[in-house]
Parts: sequence; structure tokens; C-alpha cells
Amino acid sequence: MSHSDSVSALLLDIEGTTTPISYVFDILFPFARNQVEAFLQMRGQEADVQADLLLLRQEYQTESGPVPPWAEGGDPATATPYIHHLIRCDRKSTGLKSLQGKIWHEGYQSGQLRSQLFPDVKPAFERWLAAGKSIYIFSSGSVQAQKLIFRYSQDGDLTSFISGYFDTTTGPKRETESYHKIANQMGRSPRHILFISDVAAELRPAQAAGFQTLFSSRPGNRTDDAEGFTKIEDFGAV
Repeated sequence: MSHSDSVSALLLDIEGTTTPISYVFDILFPFARNQVEAFLQMRGQEADVQADLLLLRQEYQTESGPVPPWAEGGDPATATPYIHHLIRCDRKSTGLKSLQGKIWHEGYQSGQLRSQLFPDVKPAFERWLAAGKSIYIFSSGSVQAQKLIFRYSQDGDLTSFISGYFDTTTGPKRETESYHKIANQMGRSPRHILFISDVAAELRPAQAAGFQTLFSSRPGNRTDDAEGFTKIEDFGAV
């Protein structure tokens, strides 16, 4: 790797790094928003969906009051307006992300969804693995949603390239402790891990934890301001 031969593992963000932001905001989020009410009507009583709704009830109670209108034992579909609100806000909510992952799973399996990756992603994965590097993913989207993006991509199933996934159950992406936890779970020294993200506020805590860092500057990203971090425009430079 031209960036540093000391790197033994790469930790990658998804949105704006491996996947165009437009795919997330123009396809995935609207799909979840449009499908959530019917999904809750059909599967809202299942235990794993109830677990997501419990997290959402707790989040609602923290910010809006003691009892949500879709209290436990009620019609799960009545949670739809609150979920729409969270999607509009792009809330990094564990309950929301888990629920979205389940909805997207149905969309991928039915063929309604096909994930988009930047064209340099698969060649980079092949090159990094050939060089003995391990690849991990850290996204605010649930682990399930992350796996779907790489399993159902336009370049085929890339999950065999990936050694592990991390989401908000590990911790927020803007807190240093999350990166300490990731390094521990990888069993690697932070200085041997390279984190690539399009958000400088995520790179700062990773850097504070001892990670190497690169700023991903991709077409359509919200900002091109790397805030002092080394910038790359594709994985060919890594």
C-alpha cells in the first residue's frame, strides 16, 4: 500500500466512501420510508421487530415524553410517523437502523434493490487481500444493512472480502472510545489500522485513538473540506 506498509487492516465507512451518498438518500431511505408501515403491519409482532420498537420507544420517551402513542401492546404500525421523522432527520438511531436493515433485506431479496459501489471498490478489495490486509466496515447503518450492501452489489457478492462489521452497537462514530473498542475486537494495534471516511468529525476520534486516517473525497459528497486530513479521491491511491 502506498499510504503505509505498516497497515495490516483497513476500516471503511460506507456512505461517501464505498457507496455514493445518492444511493443512500435517493434510493435506500425512500424505500424504507415507503415500506415501513406495511412492514410493521405484516411483521410488527415478531420478536426481533419488537426489539427494534422497544429501542424506538425508549428514544421517543427520552426526547418527547413518557408514553409514545404506539405504546407496547398497541398496533406497531402506529409508530410509522415517528419512524418517518427519524428518517427525515437521518438520525443515527440503533433501533431505526436495525429496522431499516430488515426492510432493506426484503427489498434486496425481492430484487427491488441493488446496491451501488464506486467502481474502484472491488479492485481495491482484491488488491488489499492479495497484499495480506484485512478489511472491516464501520457504519451507522446496522451490521445487517452493511452486509446487504456488499452482498447485493452491482459487482456481485463482496462479503467474502470483509473480515468484520461494526455499527452503533459498538459506539458512536464520533467518539474515541468506539475506535478503542474496534481495535480491541480486531486484536490489532491502532497504529496498524487505517480508517477511511468522508467525515472529518469521524476521523478525529479515530486519529485520537491512534488510527491512521484518510479523508474520502467522492463525487456527490456533502463536503470536500478534509479539515487537514490527507485526502483521496479513490482507492487507487491506497
